[in-house]
Amino acid sequence: MHPNELRNAGLKITGPRLKILEILSNSQSRHLSAIDIYRRLRESQEEIGFATVYRVLTQFSEAGLVTSHHFEGSRAVYELNEGRHHDHIVCLDCGRVQEFIDPALEERQGVVAAAHEFEIRDRAMILYGNCLQKDCPSREIDKTSKAE
Repeated sequence: MHPNELRNAGLKITGPRLKILEILSNSQSRHLSAIDIYRRLRESQEEIGFATVYRVLTQFSEAGLVTSHHFEGSRAVYELNEGRHHDHIVCLDCGRVQEFIDPALEERQGVVAAAHEFEIRDRAMILYGNCLQKDCPSREIDKTSKAE
């Protein structure tokens, strides 16, 4: 995401906003909590408080730059809004979030809505289950973060 998108969304370009945008844009994990972002800022010696991180994420969400999710059993996580719809699978053991797109599901939802005389404005599908990976790297990350 380019910094000019801040201006396009009606937000001033500030240091904290740019740093948070950079973390969201460059993260391997697409779903970060406010505390994840705060920790990364601290690791890079940035003097940005947690309240500022949370306020900026709220502003980004209200401006449509990020989408917030409240997956079962976890705190809110944020991802950049890249304009393409996708759904999520969430592991109840390790908390890993996997995105997916399924054209057949997309089509079927349209058929169901039409049959009930509805026009879909927004939708979200979250599948909850247990990952079957015996050596799941997310499970190790989860154990580490709970120990803190």
